[in-house]
Amino acid sequence: MKDITIHIKDREGNNHTIQAPTDMNMNLMEVIKSYELASEGTIGVCGGMAMCASCQCYIESEHELPEISDAENAMLAEAFYVENNSRLGCQIFISENLDGLSITLAPEE
Repeated sequence: MKDITIHIKDREGNNHTIQAPTDMNMNLMEVIKSYELASEGTIGVCGGMAMCASCQCYIESEHELPEISDAENAMLAEAFYVENNSRLGCQIFISENLDGLSITLAPEE
């Protein structure tokens, strides 16, 4: 296992290139929190259960992602600022095939 590179544009428009471990079973929301790329209490509010959309992000690269689950789809149907490329970061687990992933954090609700 190795670390992968992820490109993240935060809610203030700042770009970050970070390293994320593939051997810790972390999801994208947890990585964003660990790097403190969103204000405390504004991301991962539900703890990664796909119940709040606070970790919504826009996938900017052409990576193949896991299919959207029914729970994620239902939450996105109720969220604000949803785009065609919206996903919940808590539902995207870090793996080697995501090396180079580029995302933008959705605005706070």
